[in-house]
Amino acid sequence: MPVVDVADFPSAGPLLGLDPGTKTIGVASCDALRMIASPVETIPKGRKLAPVLERLFHLYDDRSAVGLVLGLPLNMDGSEGPRVQSVRALAWNILKHRDVPILLQDERLSTAEAEWAMLEADLSRKRRAERIDASAAAIILKSALERLERGE
Repeated sequence: MPVVDVADFPSAGPLLGLDPGTKTIGVASCDALRMIASPVETIPKGRKLAPVLERLFHLYDDRSAVGLVLGLPLNMDGSEGPRVQSVRALAWNILKHRDVPILLQDERLSTAEAEWAMLEADLSRKRRAERIDASAAAIILKSALERLERGE
């Protein structure tokens, strides 16, 4: 299954949202009814991708997920930069290991929104640093759920 359009993405079941960064991948999940997107964990990226994918698919299977939502780091003007290429490469590597539906979701300002929410919750700088990527993944997943609901 390739990277899919909203119309071809599973319409029911739990999903995992990913915020792929240069050093980590933030992971979030939603329930089967797709009501709530919650941060799960941050997977550190090492030199090899295999342990990252192993952990990702463990989370995917553990939550009985039916699809992945990958944050797409578009530039503020909507154009694609070099970070988009790395996300597309990650999607390609995921699909090499397992045939799962993948939806790309615009992630502009998701990290800033996650940071603002954690500041509002009065989390310490250390706690924010520990949770920022998974929280950004939850925001990416939440916006994808809204997009899926609208059918865009």
